[in-house]
Amino acid sequence: MSTMPTLFVSHGAPTFALEPGEAGRELAALARTIPTPRAILIASPHWMTPALKLSTGRQPETIHDFGGFPAPLYDLRYPAPGDPDLAARAIGLLAATGIDAQPDGTRGLDHGAWVPLRHMYPDAGVPVVQISMPGRRPASWFHALGRGLSPLREEGVLIVGSGSLTHNLYEFTGTATGTAPYVNAFAEWVADTLAVGDVDALLDYRRRAPHAERAHPTDEHLMPLMFAHGAAGMPAGARRLAAADVRYGMLAMDAYVFGAS
Repeated sequence: MSTMPTLFVSHGAPTFALEPGEAGRELAALARTIPTPRAILIASPHWMTPALKLSTGRQPETIHDFGGFPAPLYDLRYPAPGDPDLAARAIGLLAATGIDAQPDGTRGLDHGAWVPLRHMYPDAGVPVVQISMPGRRPASWFHALGRGLSPLREEGVLIVGSGSLTHNLYEFTGTATGTAPYVNAFAEWVADTLAVGDVDALLDYRRRAPHAERAHPTDEHLMPLMFAHGAAGMPAGARRLAAADVRYGMLAMDAYVFGAS
C-alpha cells in the first residue's frame, strides 16, 4: 500500500463549494495525481471541543454550519460514509502517545471538511472521519497530535488539516477590493519557512511571522497546518498550491502537500 502524503487546505468561505477557482481546480488535480486513499481523516476548526473527539458514525450527515449564504449552498450534500474502524485505530494510536480521545457517534461533517473534499472527491466515495480541535492548545500540541497519527499514512489514510492560511473576518466586506498587503507578506513567510523546514519558526509563528496578529486574530484556522505538517513527520517537504488565490482580499487559499513522493 502506498504511503499517503498529508495535506493542508484553506477552505475559505462556504461559497468555495460553488466557486472552485484556482484552489478548487488545484485540489481536484492533486486528487488525480496521488494514490486514492482508503479513507480520509480530517481536522477542521469548525468542530471545536473541550476534549479531543473523533467521529464514529457510519453515515455522517452534511452540516450546513453557516447562515446568510446563497440558497443553493444549503441543497448540497456530501454523503461520504464514515469509518468507525479508522476512528478506533486513531484513538488507539493517540492513547499510545498519551493523548486521550473519545468517540462521537453523532457528529457529521462541517463545511470545513466537506467543502474542500467535494473538490477532491466529488463522488463522495472515500470514507471520512473527522477529528475535533480542542481549544486553548498551542501550535506544538497540534503538531504532536498530527505526529501521533502519522502511522496512518502507511495504511492508506489521507490526513488533512482544513483551515485558512489567513483568516481575519473582522476585515471581511463581502467584496474584493484588492489583496491586503499583509496577506501576501504572511503567506510568503509561511512558504519560505516550510521550504527550509524550520519547524521551530513555524510553531512560533505568532512572534516571528510578519503581521501574524492581523492574519490570525485568533489562531484556530492555522492550527490545521500544524496538524498536517506534524502528521507528515520531520523533515517534511512542502509543495504549495493555489498561491495566487485570495478571496475577498483577505482569505488566502494556499494549500500545502507534505511528504509526497
